[in-house]
Amino acid sequence: MRATARFAVLTLSAGIFGLIFGLGLVLSHMVDPARIAAFLDVTGDWNPALAFVMGGAIVVAAPAFAYARRHRHALIGEPFDLPDRFRITGRLVLGAALFGIGWGLSGICPGPGIVLAGSLDEHALVFVGTVVAGSLLSDLFARE
Repeated sequence: MRATARFAVLTLSAGIFGLIFGLGLVLSHMVDPARIAAFLDVTGDWNPALAFVMGGAIVVAAPAFAYARRHRHALIGEPFDLPDRFRITGRLVLGAALFGIGWGLSGICPGPGIVLAGSLDEHALVFVGTVVAGSLLSDLFARE
């Protein structure tokens, strides 16, 4: 496949899957920080709806991960780059802790944050800006 055609296929597929993902976030109310806070409030007015969203995501993703473990390339030809499932590093623990703290404080994680930023919500724009800044800092530290 020529480079321009390959680029077009990758861009189109990324756009389609991004749109499906974003619609899923909106339909499941994952873009509502109050709903996320209610899920995290296990000692108060707990809302278990997010657990069902996560369960549904696992059911949908499981066949794709099973395929990725058995094949070296995606259906469109791109190589898979899956992380080691069994190696726990300090960077992994620190990153997970920072993600959890940010999610708990804001009620937003990166996917829903990008969807919310599309509505020009000021909190989402600040959130996405800090995610970008954190990613740039992470890249800077990774080079050292």
